[in-house]
Parts: sequence; structure tokens; C-alpha cells
Amino acid sequence: MSVAMKSNLKIDAHQHFWQPLRGDYAWMPQDNLILNRAYRPSDLKPSLERHGIDGTVVVQAAASVGETEYLLGLADATHYIKGVVGWIDFENPSDLAHLEQFAALPKFLGVRPMIQDITDVNWMLREDIDWAFRAIIDLDLTFDALGFPKHLHNFLTLITRYPEMRVVYDHCMKPQIRDYSASKDTFSHWAVGMSQLADETRGCCKFSGIVTEAGDGWTIDDLRPFVEHVLGAFGADRVMWGSDWPVCRTQAEYDEWYDIAQDLTQGLPKADRTEIFGGTAARFYRLS
Repeated sequence: MSVAMKSNLKIDAHQHFWQPLRGDYAWMPQDNLILNRAYRPSDLKPSLERHGIDGTVVVQAAASVGETEYLLGLADATHYIKGVVGWIDFENPSDLAHLEQFAALPKFLGVRPMIQDITDVNWMLREDIDWAFRAIIDLDLTFDALGFPKHLHNFLTLITRYPEMRVVYDHCMKPQIRDYSASKDTFSHWAVGMSQLADETRGCCKFSGIVTEAGDGWTIDDLRPFVEHVLGAFGADRVMWGSDWPVCRTQAEYDEWYDIAQDLTQGLPKADRTEIFGGTAARFYRLS
């Protein structure tokens, strides 16, 4: 029986490993002792076992081909890593060779350009990177869309331009939950944009990464309207839970975030919860 057909499969659809000594994590604060340290498969394994999680999708956190090669090596040596979302340079067409090489590997799933860190909000719409999106489609790979609410309109334009591309919107598109209490318009802008993505594209959404957008002193009730909107817009069969570990550790440990996610979905039917905590990810990423 394939992984995608196991109705009781539990998948963490978004987590990271990294080695800062390699020197390509440009976003990482050097003085942050939680983030600026190595994280390896053995560090995560106890949490997965406590919660009966069968496997994970590990996602790049550095804008380098070396990062992708590093993660694929970890995946080869680690049974619970079911797949890798890597990186190539969309601005360098010769990186098609890397993409084709990676695509031949069984645990390589797709790519994620770090759009949230790119100054040009219109970068994704540039003609000179069109080759990369077409290659993703031709090689039947996935695209993890990483951005902020300011990118919502451009992601809608991009994904409707490439309707065949399998896309998942990372971290609920990072709503600025810390600002919600100060401005209802912040929620409205994000909510309208997410509903458009849900209605006008076939993309999925990752129920992940939101605790780090909530700011200090957050409570579960601060997260609730955002989670309810995503579930209502996309439906359980297009939502997948992810820990975003170890980034989540800046606001909540793995166990705490997992328990919160369970609480936020406790009113849903069992079949929906099974989709959110495994089925959607297994189907979208074609895990085996």
C-alpha cells in the first residue's frame, strides 16, 4: 500500500534542518541562539515519535544548490524524511541542469524560491524567470509559494498564468497576526487575498508558520480567526499541517504548536483532521 493511500498517515508537511557553518543562511540572525545552531534529524525524531508522526517534508532554508544537496543527503539517510523541497537559481537558466538532476531522485519533490526575502515584489512575474516555472511543470514538480500578504495579488497572477503547476501556499501566506488587533484592515486584506487564491487556483495551503507571525504574548485565540478562514476557504482536503520547526521554537516548541493545531481543529470531523494532518500532504507531494 502506498503512503498516499494510508488513511491514518500523519505527516509534518513543513520542517527544516540546517548547518549554519556552511554560511549561506543570509536571513539568520547571528545573535539568535535558538536559530543560529545546527539542527539534525536526531533532534526532531523524539517529537515525531511522541505524536505518532510517520514522516516529514523537509524544506530548504538557504538560497543555494548546496542546501538542496545537503537535505537530499539527509533524506537518503533518514527514513522519516519522505521528501525534500529544494532551491535552484531562477535567475540562472543553466540551473535547469540541477533541477533535472534533482528531479530524477525519488525524494526530491519540488522547489521554493525565497520570495519573501526578495526586495522586488514583482520578481515572480519577470519574463526572464519564466523558464523555471515551465520546467517545474514539465518535470512534474511542486512549487512552494513563500511570501507575505503584499505578494497575494502577484501570486494569484502567477498561478493563474501557470494553472498546471502544483502549488502550495506556505504558512498561510504569513498574515501579520501581531498587527491584527491594531487594524481590522490587515485581516481583511489578507482574508480576501487568500479566498481569491482558494477560489481561482487549485493550490493547497500550509497550516504552518503562524505562531512566528503572532508576536510576543500571543494566545491561541489570536490565531483562531486566521485558521478558521483558511479552513473555510480551502477546505480540509487542500490544507496541510506543518510544524515549521525549528523556526517555530522562537515562539513555541514543537509539542506546544502541535497541541495548539490539534485544538484549533478539534471541532472538525475526523476525516477532515486526517486530511489536514497527513492526507493532503501525502496526496499533494505524492509521497511514497
